[in-house]
Amino acid sequence: MQPLAGRRLWFAGIGGAGLSAYAVIARAWGADVAGWDRKETPYLAAVRAAGIPVEIADEPPVPPPDREAVVSTAYAGHVAGRPRAAFLAELAGLAPSIVVSGAHGKTTTAAMIAFVLERLGRDPSYAIGGEIPQLGGNARAGSGWFVVEGDESDRTVASLPARIAVVTNVDLDHHATFASRAEVEALFASWLAALPDAEVVRGDTLEPLEAPLAVPGEHNRRNAAVALCALELAGVGREEALPVLAEFRGAGRRLESRGEAGGVRVLDDYAHHPAEVAASLRAARDLAGEGRVLVLFQPHLPSRTQHLASELAGALALADAACVTDVYLAREEPIPGVTGKLVADSLCETRPGMRVGWAPTPAEGATLVAAWARRGDLALTVGAGDVDAAVPELLARLGEVR
Repeated sequence: MQPLAGRRLWFAGIGGAGLSAYAVIARAWGADVAGWDRKETPYLAAVRAAGIPVEIADEPPVPPPDREAVVSTAYAGHVAGRPRAAFLAELAGLAPSIVVSGAHGKTTTAAMIAFVLERLGRDPSYAIGGEIPQLGGNARAGSGWFVVEGDESDRTVASLPARIAVVTNVDLDHHATFASRAEVEALFASWLAALPDAEVVRGDTLEPLEAPLAVPGEHNRRNAAVALCALELAGVGREEALPVLAEFRGAGRRLESRGEAGGVRVLDDYAHHPAEVAASLRAARDLAGEGRVLVLFQPHLPSRTQHLASELAGALALADAACVTDVYLAREEPIPGVTGKLVADSLCETRPGMRVGWAPTPAEGATLVAAWARRGDLALTVGAGDVDAAVPELLARLGEVR
């Protein structure tokens, strides 16, 4: 399969979860690919392994005149070229595609589908927004179904073609893009209406899967139910898929075990919306047994923190103790008066007497959480920013004589 043979492509922001996957697939489908990013990322190992040259520099170079430029959302307006969403739509049109979107669970659901197809020898392609350790990365180019994660945060899912269209659930998560939950629902409805020949899977109409899984939590049983429906539409029978799905151990940064020190287990999770934080903490509670659940939480995006501080506090109240750091800005500018302390203060009001901490940085928060911990506890770093970088500090502190 060489549908991109003869194309010369250059990716601005090639180290991101999205563009790294698109670059690997484009290279496997015959294109000559190169790219640039501002810094090293874990995804670049797979990019370089595919034979793609990468330039690392603080500022983006001028796109090579002999190549088509594809630009990450992070650099839109700063680098001239084709938006990444337009290129993904092209890729999705080159193979029969299963597009998985929704507010929560789309990475895990897409990974479950790709994992089952791969293990059953169906030779899938996939572009997933997170590392899947059992698949060796987040991208692959095959000759079968193309499993694509569709993003609603910037409305770009609306441009994606699909043979099978999946909406895991609907929620208001991106306040800088949507004014209401109804507006999010309208986006998905518009997308599905533009795909009259597609088979549609709506996760909010399904009951959680009641079957053995290696991943914990009701949210993962819901993800699995959605994945099974999509697989059935793709020609994989339920009885064939179930035993394989039971072996799936999760996507990176989804209740990912990061080690143990001082008798305390440490997990890391990507949750950043109140519904996701609550789901992860309920699953962590099951894993902790008689131990306590201690959380180091980093809010993500000023707009989300401003609108959902009290809801985030309600979710964190499910833990036994929680330390909140300052907000990870990501693609947004600071909002005066909006810091992670809004969440910490709201948590104190939501659950009086709970041990609550505030630390400007994840590293400082790790020191505080480690000081609270005792043998048998489960410590969890949570957030979509760089809170996971504090895990080594947390493990080191936990390993000190207690």
